[in-house]
Amino acid sequence: MKIFTSPEQMGEWSNARHREGKTIALVPTMGCLHDGHLSLIDKAKEYADLVIVSIFVNPMQFGPGEDLDAYPRQLEIDCSLIKSRGADLIFAPAETDIYDSSFQTCISITKLASGLCGANRPGHFDGVATVVTKLFNITRPDFAVFGQKDFQQLAIITQLVKDLNIPLQVIGSPIVRETDGLAMSSRNKYLVGEERQTALCLSQSIARAKELVRDLAVPQDVTEIIVEVKTIIAASGATVEYAEIVDRKTLVSQQQIDSNSIIVVAAKIGGHVRLIDNSILQ
Repeated sequence: MKIFTSPEQMGEWSNARHREGKTIALVPTMGCLHDGHLSLIDKAKEYADLVIVSIFVNPMQFGPGEDLDAYPRQLEIDCSLIKSRGADLIFAPAETDIYDSSFQTCISITKLASGLCGANRPGHFDGVATVVTKLFNITRPDFAVFGQKDFQQLAIITQLVKDLNIPLQVIGSPIVRETDGLAMSSRNKYLVGEERQTALCLSQSIARAKELVRDLAVPQDVTEIIVEVKTIIAASGATVEYAEIVDRKTLVSQQQIDSNSIIVVAAKIGGHVRLIDNSILQ
């Protein structure tokens, strides 16, 4: 398995593989890989002849006071995991390879980035959109695979590819959970002591919302469902950042449940670990 750090070398490799008639899938990551990330490699292999996994902790998507410096980095372990899963190449550039001293461009998504995580992390999705566009241009994939746990990100990247006529297909891959229901996340490593148990409030609140939707005796107005979700999260000791039912295509808040409804939640555990989760309701 090859490991490239140079964008030029990476691009040359992709061009050569395309000339051979091969298709390429990209799995963009920030490293600190877990089984959720590895499932994205499996999904990518279903679509393409060759799979590239990028590892880059993108400073442009971290705001002031966020965990850029503390974000877990374990390149050697990640490379071993990627190799064991059967990917073909790792692209692990340095920050200066992606943003040199003259860099001054930003890609901004408007409506889809305005609410949910975007409301609490200004500039975050501009950073995501910019680095993902650069990764697409460097690696030149035919497919790009993103996890559905970051549902807003998936919607934004899908819109980005459509709006900018980028010639690739975006593929969403299902959330991978621990046996107790916690959605896998690199930030789960920050949880200490009882915080790990507290973090289950996200998946538990979502499960309760789905129960309420299935209960025909409960009106399909979202207000009662959201109140219950927030109550479950708050009762655990976590702090609710948001809990909303939105249209999964537009991410606009809904007042009634329909076939496009998705519940999205974000909370801080122990005051320092921000986790997100979601699920389609019907």
